[in-house]
Amino acid sequence: MTISSKSTARRATLIGACLSLAALAGPALAHHSFAMFDTVHTGTLTGTVKELDWRNPHTFLWVMADPKPGQPSVLLSFETSNPGNLTRAGWTRHTFNPGDKVQVKYAPLRDGSPGGQLVKTTSVATGKSYDLTPLPQPGAAPLPAK
Repeated sequence: MTISSKSTARRATLIGACLSLAALAGPALAHHSFAMFDTVHTGTLTGTVKELDWRNPHTFLWVMADPKPGQPSVLLSFETSNPGNLTRAGWTRHTFNPGDKVQVKYAPLRDGSPGGQLVKTTSVATGKSYDLTPLPQPGAAPLPAK
C-alpha cells in the first residue's frame, strides 16, 4: 500500500466516523422537544408531594392531586428541567418533600394524561414560590423566590 492509499483510507475512515456521530446527534436533539406539552394553556391544582425525583436529564415532581368531592385522588407527574438549572432557580433536592402541600401551575400534556410541564410551584405552608419560566441560563443569577 502506498502513502497515498493509506492517506485516502484514513480520510475515508474519518469521514465515516463523523457521519456516524452526526447520525446519532439527531435523536439526541429530538429528545429535548416540548411538543408533548400544551404550552398555550395552563392548569393549576393543589395536592400533596409524593416524590421529587431529582435526576438528569429531567427532574420530576410527583403530586397526589386533592380529589374533588366523590372522586378518587390522582397521581400526576410534572416534568421540569435538570438539577443544574433547578439549583440556579433556587431549588435543592429537598425543596419539596413527601407530604408537603403544594400548588402547581403547569402546561398540560397534549394527550390528556395526568401531569405536564411544571411552570410554577408554591408551598402551601410557607407561600414560597418557584417560578420556572423562564429558567435561568448557566452563569446567570438565580431567579428570586416570590
